[in-house]
Amino acid sequence: MSRSKASAIKEKETKSQILTTIAEVTGLKKKEVQSVLAAVRDHAVRHLNARGSGEFSVPEVGIKLRRVKKPARKAGMAKNPFTGEMVKVEARPASLSVRASALKGLKDLVAG
Repeated sequence: MSRSKASAIKEKETKSQILTTIAEVTGLKKKEVQSVLAAVRDHAVRHLNARGSGEFSVPEVGIKLRRVKKPARKAGMAKNPFTGEMVKVEARPASLSVRASALKGLKDLVAG
């Protein structure tokens, strides 16, 4: 399968369909593909947890995951930027979240 001339997939695929396709392309068994993807996920979690590096990239997939800190929010009133009306907002403690972004290579392949 060529990287730049790959045909578009028009329907959303299930996890099983994705595993089957990867298994066929690589010659691995579905269980082996699933194990590899689980290992990648576990490795990403180790980078993204509170004491990890905070960043994890998978160049072959074209994504970068980053840990982001969301600050605490006080309860009170805030302006809705779309309507201009004042709305009540609830207090929220500080938290950690994960943000995904596409790497340049993936953006170029999709746009190209």
